[in-house]
Amino acid sequence: MRASRLISLILLLQSRETMTAAELARELEVSERTVYRDVLALSAAGVPVYADRGRAGGYRLLGGYRTRLTGLTRDEAEALFLAGLPGPAGDMGLADAVAGAELKVLAALPPSLRDAPARTGQRFHLDVPGWFRESDPPPWLAELARAVWQDRRVELRYRRGEREVTRSVAPYGLVLKNGVWYLVGRVGDGWRTYRVDRVVGVQVSGEGFDRDVGFDLGAYWREQAEAFLRDLLRAEVTVRLTPAGLRALRHLVDAPFVHAEAVAAAGPPDGQGRLVLRLPVESVEVAYAQLLALGPEVEVLDPPELRTRCAEAARRAAALYAGEPEDGQR
Repeated sequence: MRASRLISLILLLQSRETMTAAELARELEVSERTVYRDVLALSAAGVPVYADRGRAGGYRLLGGYRTRLTGLTRDEAEALFLAGLPGPAGDMGLADAVAGAELKVLAALPPSLRDAPARTGQRFHLDVPGWFRESDPPPWLAELARAVWQDRRVELRYRRGEREVTRSVAPYGLVLKNGVWYLVGRVGDGWRTYRVDRVVGVQVSGEGFDRDVGFDLGAYWREQAEAFLRDLLRAEVTVRLTPAGLRALRHLVDAPFVHAEAVAAAGPPDGQGRLVLRLPVESVEVAYAQLLALGPEVEVLDPPELRTRCAEAARRAAALYAGEPEDGQR
């Protein structure tokens, strides 16, 4: 455990040049006293760690010092090559950069771990796009990726319904969701999200922008994705579910939080083990299609029009199975 922490400390100083004891303690999830002891241990082992005093001081490595990746475990080395995601990287025009980085990592690995990329490729393949979706990347994706890397503003021509609009965007990041690429950027004082396959033109400006260092792309996307799903759920239905229906429901609802929140708000099961849930849904029409998949494991209680439609569907299904099949139809 300590050996792994010492290697992590060296790699942190290599990547960030100077860090205070407090910053190192926070990254390594240890106390500052432990950081002091680790630095002494590294110095005793010949690693040139120095302390700069003063307000802008901290720990740093002697200029030019680098460690080989001999501290990697097999799991860590194989995870590095699994994280390459050559498909999305290639879509963004970064295939050569990823290949070059992998070669450099491979060269730095000890001989016992040189088979890491082969083992990973034999065992895992990440096919990111969804089914029945074109696999070709959007035509302007690579251009937008370069603007994101370089912090360059772009003039974005975007298809919105039947109209085409133009926006000056500070492109902060790209997100790949279920095979669809999205651009997240700042427009004026607000944040906007654009589907890249609806972009019809990009002009990269010579003007850069100052990136908000506090912006968290992952947190923004999670918040926006949940808000988008919640905004879709504008109707509500009340249902009574068997235990089997309750288990199957989580695979039918549009968002995971719908199932979890509905179950948490429900009362105790009745004498037959059935649970009454109030479910937010996109519309009564969508709920009808989803709930039919549960068959006799669900009873619709409200709204009345949905209960009537489901009852009629149940009667029609029962009529189909009421008699023996005619000759020749078995």
